[in-house]
Amino acid sequence: MNSATRLLASLCLVATVVPADAATLVPPGNRFATQPGVPAASASRTRASRSTYEAKYAKVYALLKTDSALRSKIVSISKRYGIDPLHMAGAIVGEHTYNVDAYDRLQTYYVKAVSYLQTSFSFSYGGEAVGDFVERAQFEKCAGISESYKLWSCRETVWEKDFRNKTVDGKRFPNDRFSAVFFQPFYAGQTFGIGQLNPLTALQMSDLVAKVSGLPKLDHNDAQQVYRTIMDPDLTLNYVAATLKKSIDAYRDIAGYDISKNPGITATLYNVGNPEQRAQALRAENRKRRAAGQAPRLPEENYYGWLVNDRLDELKELF
Repeated sequence: MNSATRLLASLCLVATVVPADAATLVPPGNRFATQPGVPAASASRTRASRSTYEAKYAKVYALLKTDSALRSKIVSISKRYGIDPLHMAGAIVGEHTYNVDAYDRLQTYYVKAVSYLQTSFSFSYGGEAVGDFVERAQFEKCAGISESYKLWSCRETVWEKDFRNKTVDGKRFPNDRFSAVFFQPFYAGQTFGIGQLNPLTALQMSDLVAKVSGLPKLDHNDAQQVYRTIMDPDLTLNYVAATLKKSIDAYRDIAGYDISKNPGITATLYNVGNPEQRAQALRAENRKRRAAGQAPRLPEENYYGWLVNDRLDELKELF
């Protein structure tokens, strides 16, 4: 690489990564006065369980309030990842309010984790294991990537571009997310554990968790290991924290926003995923807004994050 090329690369890096002290603080609280609409799928799940959002919120809040050991784990792991425990509490509350009910006792999550060691299943689609699938020629651009988040994000991008809703080599692939097609062997939309993580997210966070918490790296060829990890509270809480940390870092470094004081925003990103792509989209939008003489748009909460910010005073009583 010659000096001119090195200079250009350096300038591109400076233009892409925002210094931490230059990031704009996103203030606490909601941007919207009323809660954004809740997806129909969430409403259907809640009706099917003959429950209400308020009842589900009360149940997960009670779990956090009555289980001092769980709160202690959240505080300890949050500190390890350099985030406020309210971010973890918010993600857990949001998932169990709008996804599935929380169990009454933390011990139930441990029991469920053990059960997955006794079940035979794999990450595959149509008889093709994901390990074989990602060896296809279309994934060659990802071959040189070693870091788990970048690697699985690259593979997810290839899926969206080259396989989703397409017929490739005579095989038809569904019009659905990579995680739903290959990483949910029991039924689509499936997430598990106190953090309601999906396996693809856990695989993305594997290197960060190994570095910070010292846990073994996850192997996509060992589906039982992945599911046990996301079901076991002692393990999965590290992945919850890592996922939230990734969102905070992405919005600071890419979009130029410090979201570390707004658990509703981090909960939103925990819910929707792909924080780096969303940060890039927000950065691009704000460049256009500035060019047009408009004020930049702050990160905004969705229905899930709105609830977290709305109930933040109650959560602060626990942490």
